[in-house]
Amino acid sequence: MRALGLDVGTKTIGVALSDELRITAQPAMTVRRTSIKADLQQLEQFVKDNAVSTLVVGLPLNMNSSEGPRALQSRKLGDAIASVTGLPVVYWDERWSTVAAERSLIEGEASRQKRKEVIDQIAAAIILQGWLDAQPREVDDDVD
Repeated sequence: MRALGLDVGTKTIGVALSDELRITAQPAMTVRRTSIKADLQQLEQFVKDNAVSTLVVGLPLNMNSSEGPRALQSRKLGDAIASVTGLPVVYWDERWSTVAAERSLIEGEASRQKRKEVIDQIAAAIILQGWLDAQPREVDDDVD
């Protein structure tokens, strides 16, 4: 089953999706926020269409690890989507994810317009990849 990563902003929600083995995260889409109801409907449909079993929501902590208003907003959306889908939600420290996304897009020589279109998706993929990398992996004992 796949994991879904979310980078929650005030105007957009970046969405990323893992592969079925939960090894890699790929940018998937950007939700343009209109209302909580519309946002949840779009995310719920994406979850159903992609056999998602875990939600990973970026938590924008302050530099001292405390939670401010943006973290509360992320928790509110995460709790709402978990309630609608019945899936477990994990909150993952997202400090620097947007900075890392911007840096990788600049290094890839993406135009300013292209960066604006995909930055939230890339940030969501960075958040999700961080969580995936922290998960324990099963070892195959059948190796000769």
